[in-house]
Amino acid sequence: MFCFGGSKRRSKATADPVLKSQPPVQDAGCKRLRIDVRGAVQGVGFRPFVYRLAERFGVAGWVRNGPDGVCCEVEANEETLTLFMAALRTEAPPLADVHSIESSQVPPTGEGAFAVWESETKNPVSAFVLPDVATCPDCLDEIFDPANKRYLYSFTNCTNCGPRYSIVESLPYDRCRTSMADFQMCPACATEYADPADRRFHAEPNCCPECGPRLSAVRPDGSIVAERHDALLAAAVALRAGEIVAVKGIGGYLLFADARRVETVQRLRDRKRRPDKPFAVMCPSLAEVEVHCDVSAVARELLQSPQAPIVLLPRRTSCDAGAICADVAPRSPDLGMLLPYAPLHHILMAELGFPVVATSGNVANEPLASGNAEALGRLGGIADLFLMHDRPIVARIDDSVVRVVDNAPLILRRARGCSPYPIGFEQAREDEGPVILGVGGHLANTICLDRGNDARLGPHIGDLESPEALNLFEQTTGHLSDLGGSRPDAIACDLHPDYRSSRFAAASGLPLVSVQHHVAHAAAVAADRQMDGPVLGIAWDGTGLGDDGTLWGGEFLMLDKGAYRRVAHLRPFRLPGGDAVAREPWRTALGVLWELEGRLDLKRPGLAALGRLTDEEVRVFSGMLEKGLNAPLTSSAGRLFDAVSALAGVRHAISYQGQAAIELEWMARKAITNEIYPFSLPQQIYRTEGPPLVLDWRPMIAALLRDLSEDVSIPTVAAKFHNTLAVMIAAVVEWQGANRVVLSGGCFQNTYLCERVIDLLASSGVEALLPRRVPPNDGSLSFGQAVWARAMIEGGHCHVSRHSG
Repeated sequence: MFCFGGSKRRSKATADPVLKSQPPVQDAGCKRLRIDVRGAVQGVGFRPFVYRLAERFGVAGWVRNGPDGVCCEVEANEETLTLFMAALRTEAPPLADVHSIESSQVPPTGEGAFAVWESETKNPVSAFVLPDVATCPDCLDEIFDPANKRYLYSFTNCTNCGPRYSIVESLPYDRCRTSMADFQMCPACATEYADPADRRFHAEPNCCPECGPRLSAVRPDGSIVAERHDALLAAAVALRAGEIVAVKGIGGYLLFADARRVETVQRLRDRKRRPDKPFAVMCPSLAEVEVHCDVSAVARELLQSPQAPIVLLPRRTSCDAGAICADVAPRSPDLGMLLPYAPLHHILMAELGFPVVATSGNVANEPLASGNAEALGRLGGIADLFLMHDRPIVARIDDSVVRVVDNAPLILRRARGCSPYPIGFEQAREDEGPVILGVGGHLANTICLDRGNDARLGPHIGDLESPEALNLFEQTTGHLSDLGGSRPDAIACDLHPDYRSSRFAAASGLPLVSVQHHVAHAAAVAADRQMDGPVLGIAWDGTGLGDDGTLWGGEFLMLDKGAYRRVAHLRPFRLPGGDAVAREPWRTALGVLWELEGRLDLKRPGLAALGRLTDEEVRVFSGMLEKGLNAPLTSSAGRLFDAVSALAGVRHAISYQGQAAIELEWMARKAITNEIYPFSLPQQIYRTEGPPLVLDWRPMIAALLRDLSEDVSIPTVAAKFHNTLAVMIAAVVEWQGANRVVLSGGCFQNTYLCERVIDLLASSGVEALLPRRVPPNDGSLSFGQAVWARAMIEGGHCHVSRHSG
């Protein structure tokens, strides 16, 4: 199994169980052990696994879900117990991720059988919740076997696959505490559930067509068109006819549409208010994906993994009649591809046999819909038909998004299949310390609960722009804390006081730790990659409030034990219009030109792309920039990307976050050049004192404008710009004398930039590390905030006590 959601490491306790000494047992021929197994061991068939081991070795005792994982007691002679423990360590179920096994000797009871006990619910629960897992091969075989009772049944699952996080209301993980509680198993399913030899033994979502959830096809007015399998067939008919169908999946609704039909895709864009941002595409099979995209070995493993994310893949050029239309991903050289991951998807895609757009069931800037009534209300103006079911979704969760960078996966959105899987730390703490809740930033928000020895990073929530998003933020915060079994002792938030997440933190009544935006970015990657000691973090993104009150975004930070130092940054420039620059990159271009020359002369060669501005507009903006009115200073690398995108005529206004920079990268990938532009790097003797080194990008922009005036191709200009930034980074790293650095922030979602930086630093013997289990963008801020707040506490920079309760 390819697992990018969590570490597959085994702790020392697993490799060499900790045996806590007890008084000698009177009966030397029979011993009894109490065993506590911690990790992702609930909802993965671990209790059935232990039961079968006990049957195999003739061991007496019991097993149950406990507050921290799975606990059991086993009784047999010493030789048998040794064999049992060895099998327990080496034969765990495929989805289990065992972090530790601790055993202690207890007095024998003389019982002669082994049983699965009801879960322990009295103590606070802190067991891991497994993410939702894609349909396993065994269940797929049953779904497409006409002789099987689950033939074409859309809710088939077993202990090796199916919904988990999205249906769990509380822990321990038992059916009565999930949204399957109201579905009483029929006698046949109950027999499977109770049979230790069956792979559905204690599979909590177990069901069949007789007793499980049912499909219905519904029009936007609420009228039912068809039910059960006929509902799925009705959806297939609608999709073939070019209609848009809202399909209720594992974590919420997806909007499906025929990806081959230009008019259908454009109608979806109009209704969803998403004019440019690429859509994801679901294909019936891996072979179909390979028709449309180049699929590397790493990408193939990702597509077929239990996490089943959306994977960004290089697009093949095709003029075939069955090709995915260009409007699915306008101008993009990539396609976001995924395979069916739920039985419903498998059956529907097998019926269709062609690729479909599979995008989040929402309107722009809102969370995806999850309830049936909610979907009819929010998506009634988008979808022509709803394929819904009656299993409630407890925790809505979007699809994860991944791309391959430097031949390894880079998560761009951590959601279904990954969250809320815990991020474990290599160094276990004897005293776990306070529980810290990180509440993230304003964009691409997530929540993280750091319990000391692991951090539980919740799923992607999105931008906190709408009431629906704020409600989801608060629901996720409460749900994650409840599932973690821990009341936070402190709350960590962004330094910016006006973020809605920061306001939530300030109103919580908990001790508050404010963490600078880019420190959180760098700390997240350092913690993810298990880096100790001083770390040079390169944090490049849009903007985040800096310690000096300006907007940072092109930062080089030295982090060590809860303290940090800003060692270098890009030369600051002004952003005329403040927040408006995020939507209108041409404004940022004006700020860059003003910093370059101290005036705005848009009639000079190379500025044809800004020729739309009138003389009066130039006069107004000149006044804003000269006086600094509504024109804050920034050192942002992301905004520098925006400015170059506008100067080159690539993108003047955007309709989604990062569009200008993304399309500039697309241009760079069309060119083949190692050329760079000049830049200025002042010579500084001292690395550990004095003001930060300032990288002056003005020579680069001046040379870039000369290229534009001489009609150098836009792809070449874009590539030279990217190349120069990589060389600038390498120059600072060399000056700082670092041998390992971490790359963080939204700019490092850029494949071209990442691979240039990694290769350039590697040639100098420097290792550049991207995150593996968290995104480089703001989706990791909550994690970085939590781990940095803990570092500050442990470093003595602030004090927080742990609750006694």
